[in-house]
Amino acid sequence: MPGEISPTGKHSGSSPELRASHADRDRVVDVLRIAAGDGLLTADELDERLEAALSARTLSELATLTADLPPVSATTGTTVADVKDVVRIEQVHSGAIERLGRWVVPRRMELAVTFCEVTLDFTDAVITHDTLRIDVGMTGKTLTLVTRPGVVVDTDGLQLVHSKVKYRQTPTNPDAPVTLRVELVGMKAFGRVVVRSRRRTFGQWLLRRP
Repeated sequence: MPGEISPTGKHSGSSPELRASHADRDRVVDVLRIAAGDGLLTADELDERLEAALSARTLSELATLTADLPPVSATTGTTVADVKDVVRIEQVHSGAIERLGRWVVPRRMELAVTFCEVTLDFTDAVITHDTLRIDVGMTGKTLTLVTRPGVVVDTDGLQLVHSKVKYRQTPTNPDAPVTLRVELVGMKAFGRVVVRSRRRTFGQWLLRRP
């Protein structure tokens, strides 16, 4: 269809021998990450295609990497342009703060929270970037991060005041590719930071399945 835009952001009528720019590669990388977050690509497929996208020289090479994927808007209801750079959460003595299900992970989050439980569940989250920086300014209660294979949490930059970090993750393959690195910085005073895997269902527990 004339004027149709491909996942690379170029018109379908463009010459396939045109050179790809950094912006073209970045757009395809975003499409691939969203597709992986939607379950359309396995971790191995994502890793392989990301490597190919970053080394692609022409638009035709990039187009091949997304040819079997639906448009981003049809996949998740969210386009790359809709992904926010910064999400700030401010709460004081309120109910629990949760990000569950198919929420879109921003580039950065700011937590200004006092005595409120916070849960960030990455199990079904749509991951469009390889790093999420969380600026923590949290007092009391528990900050819980629910991970999945490929999601790692770095707490080295977090200052703890009368608080502690607990890791309750299921052992994973150390050679598995990292799809998202969550970096915690700032200060957590009183309470806990818990990093854990998704809990097994009763049926999985009976069958001793992860």
